[in-house]
Amino acid sequence: MRSASRRMTLAVTCAVVALGPLALDAEDWPQWRGVARDAVWGDTGIVERFADDGLTVKWRAPVRGGFAGPAVADGRVFVLDYQETPGSRTMDGHERLVVLDEETGVQLWTQDWPATYRNINAKFATGPRATPTVRDDRVYVLGAAGMLSSFDTTTGDLIWRVDTVADYGVTVPVFGVSQSPLVEGNHLIVVVGGEPDAMVVAFDTATGAEAWRAIETTSEPGYASPIAITAGGVRQVIVWHTTAVTSLDPATGVIWWQYDFSVPSGLTIGTPVRSGRYLLVTQVENGGLMLALNPDRPAARLVWQGANPNRTDRPPQEATLSTPVVSGDAIYGLSSYGEFRGVDAATGERLWSTDRLTPNERWGNSYLVQNGDRWFVTNETGELVIARFTPAGYEEVDRTLLLEPNTRTRGGASGRWDDRSVLWAHPAFANKHVVARNDAEVVRLSLSAEDYD
Repeated sequence: MRSASRRMTLAVTCAVVALGPLALDAEDWPQWRGVARDAVWGDTGIVERFADDGLTVKWRAPVRGGFAGPAVADGRVFVLDYQETPGSRTMDGHERLVVLDEETGVQLWTQDWPATYRNINAKFATGPRATPTVRDDRVYVLGAAGMLSSFDTTTGDLIWRVDTVADYGVTVPVFGVSQSPLVEGNHLIVVVGGEPDAMVVAFDTATGAEAWRAIETTSEPGYASPIAITAGGVRQVIVWHTTAVTSLDPATGVIWWQYDFSVPSGLTIGTPVRSGRYLLVTQVENGGLMLALNPDRPAARLVWQGANPNRTDRPPQEATLSTPVVSGDAIYGLSSYGEFRGVDAATGERLWSTDRLTPNERWGNSYLVQNGDRWFVTNETGELVIARFTPAGYEEVDRTLLLEPNTRTRGGASGRWDDRSVLWAHPAFANKHVVARNDAEVVRLSLSAEDYD
């Protein structure tokens, strides 16, 4: 009996050791742009090319409208959507958080709350914009009309709620509240836009009580989500709002440093990008702003700045809807005209451009996620592209259909952009799969090489 017990113990131990490395080759996607908000996906064992018949669908589940990409954490998928009340003349309805089992797509629980979209541009009143943020056993969601909520991820119970419009005097921006909440330590940091001095507010993650507020609100907050970095020997929260790029102490809200960068249209959309010493934001009128982070103290200096007041196709680095990436000494990203570009990070000078990646459309959009030495790019046309970018040029490896786009831009009458169907929700890349959503369904598809052997 003792010998058998030893053999069993040894077998279990060997199994645990054998499984250990496997547990490290896949990761969740618990918030906007992944684990560190840097669009880096660390999974291994991913396909080198796509199968001829496309990606294997693991499940599909119905959802309503929304621009908010899914989050994936602890075996659950979190998706936000919206349903306008039938017959409503004031665009009143309900936002909803839908939670699905990651492996099966079975609905685990839902929570909904009233939301009015009357202050949001009707052409873009499809649904919530901000990806849910999951940390430990809590999920934090910010609706397009400014309702901030915390739920228990297992039970769906509401833990706390803050109506930012009522409590902070927030004016909902014309394209809806879009910034995904950021967890840093015991604080949930939210770009609120509250008047007069609550552009950014930190809430206690457990109770929802205000911990600190920062930055005077002299204009609308814009749409960019904050990021947290370690630079100059300290943690910094980087907030790009419509008057400046600001660095805050996440513990106190004290401003470490600030660089004025006025955006007259309010269209701060792309997320700030940090790579080594570089910190980049880019926008259609102002072109781009490249800062260098000080390695010894919390500070930053200007590297270059490009202006584009007439919204022409210059300077080379301008973008609007999509967030570029900085890799080495080069920037790669999509211009507001749908042209994909490589740009010198040190000077802002264009290295190359191509129209092969995505259709050349005004206000074109794409999402770039790095996996090893390649990028998985989601086009607004619903395609998933594997590509490599170098300072020398663009190399396309493969592409396949990810999900049919069914959101209408509905801008043709104004002449500002074409009336076309787009996929404008950022997919989640998690546990060797991609989870994508449009205005009708959420789908989980395999990117594991083992599923295509």
